[in-house]
Amino acid sequence: MKNVFCMKGGQGESSYLKNSKVQFRNLQMMLRALEETLDKVVLPHHGPGRLLLTAADLGCSCGRNTLVVADAIVQHMTKLCRRRGKGEHGDDAAADPEFCFYFSDLPSNDFNTLFGLLPHRGAASSGEGGRGRGTTSPPPCLARSMTVPEEVADKWSPAYNKEKVFVHGGSEETGAAYRRQFQSDMARFLRCRAAELKPGGAMFLVFLGRPSSAGPTDQGRSLSQFGAMFEESWRDLVGEGLIDGERMDSFNVPSYAATLEEFREVVDPDGSFEVNRLELVMGSPLAVDDDDDDSHDRRAVGRTVANNQRSVFASSVRSSKRTSARSSPTSCSSGCRAAQKRSTTSSWTRCGSTSTSSARFHLCDDT
Repeated sequence: MKNVFCMKGGQGESSYLKNSKVQFRNLQMMLRALEETLDKVVLPHHGPGRLLLTAADLGCSCGRNTLVVADAIVQHMTKLCRRRGKGEHGDDAAADPEFCFYFSDLPSNDFNTLFGLLPHRGAASSGEGGRGRGTTSPPPCLARSMTVPEEVADKWSPAYNKEKVFVHGGSEETGAAYRRQFQSDMARFLRCRAAELKPGGAMFLVFLGRPSSAGPTDQGRSLSQFGAMFEESWRDLVGEGLIDGERMDSFNVPSYAATLEEFREVVDPDGSFEVNRLELVMGSPLAVDDDDDDSHDRRAVGRTVANNQRSVFASSVRSSKRTSARSSPTSCSSGCRAAQKRSTTSSWTRCGSTSTSSARFHLCDDT
């Protein structure tokens, strides 16, 4: 999984670079929450020379969105440092910090495309291949990735996810397996981040989320619509005899939208972090270029949906060696354009020199 489940690189029509508008719109809604998190960073007192601030983005992928986050951090932390240094320096610019950014993702991520987007200015950066399930070195990598429960691909298990590739719409046993896997992965993530975060630092996280009233196999309208088309593509391959059913059954997407309570069930017993805020917010709909004359045409919407799915799933499907060269459907109903993207955002602050830190969440819903 660590070598294959990454976004599609390059700059082609179905690349992540060209198909991450929904993520950008969600990011725009979260920038204010990010700034509020940065306000909680405890700036250390330092001697002569500039203060060096280090940030890491785990799950940076290969698009521009990670650079938007980096720029927001630079702008806001520079403002905070100038405000603090106004009484210590005659010139506000003398208080400007230096920045070191670490862009981290899976080893197969297209870092070449990402680094080609970097502006030439005063910030050191580094790419790290290896997403943060364990501890990382050099600095902390602040995100998590989920693994697929083994039992959902085991045909002798009650949780076997037959004729499906998502947890959405699966059996009760499949949902329970995904929930346990989420809890296990999140607990490991918290232990690693607690060991890495410096006192006074902060961590901001973004996750898929669902309302508390929905069960584990009800992942929401957007995932059901988006995932249904992906599953239909697999079923077409099976129906046309290009692959057998077991190959489809053995492929499962490592994605799970948790509830607020499921987050707390992991965070509270761990004890390394304390939740400051946990919030569910509305995400952005599917993005179709409004400038195009055919932006409301079903084929245009279909191309957008297909390219979005290729940008996310192409590498994992190709690497699985379980299909022929076959992608998602190229047409869909106009209702796809209104499909809601949900996400969860979280922010965490590392406090003092003790082992207890504070956390702040923001989750998204489309109901």
